[in-house]
Amino acid sequence: MAAHIARRCYLLCFNFSAGTNVIPQLVKPRGAVIRDVNNTFQLNAGYGTRGTDTTQDVQVHVPVDRLTVSYSRSSGPGGQHVNKASTKAEVRFHVQTADWIPEDVRQKILEKNKSRINKAGELLVTSELSRSQQRNFCDCIQKISAIITEASEKPHEPTAEDIALRAKRLEKRNKERLKQKKIHSVTKQSRRVDFD
Repeated sequence: MAAHIARRCYLLCFNFSAGTNVIPQLVKPRGAVIRDVNNTFQLNAGYGTRGTDTTQDVQVHVPVDRLTVSYSRSSGPGGQHVNKASTKAEVRFHVQTADWIPEDVRQKILEKNKSRINKAGELLVTSELSRSQQRNFCDCIQKISAIITEASEKPHEPTAEDIALRAKRLEKRNKERLKQKKIHSVTKQSRRVDFD
């Protein structure tokens, strides 16, 4: 049963382009469209880049065969269905041996997600948003791809304009600080009493 649901979710979530399993990652979602092309589902989504209004597609490769998936009872409301069905999805993988992630990204994942990594070194992602195993599995995959995307972001390198502006602001701050220091010094000197 779990393999059948995982296969259906695989068809729903994954794009079979160029023979690789890819999951489009949504960052600041603007909209998503699911299309049926040759009986395979493709999830297309866009996100806004910083400072511009254009959309770009980001794809994070998450091989499903390298993940360990388990299902358990979900908490919360749902009546008798909650007591009978195992809909909570738990997806885990060993971060250090995940050769499909670059080494520097793996190190950032280990640093940023210490609370999600167990003693065995596995990254554990759970989802119980829905009462469906498929949706919860897809949500876990999207969470994993979001973690990978966040860890693979390069820090913003300042341009020459940014460096010049930062230096100008620092100089202005120092001048203001020295001015206030001089005012404070004059105030303290004026309070001093001469006993001569």
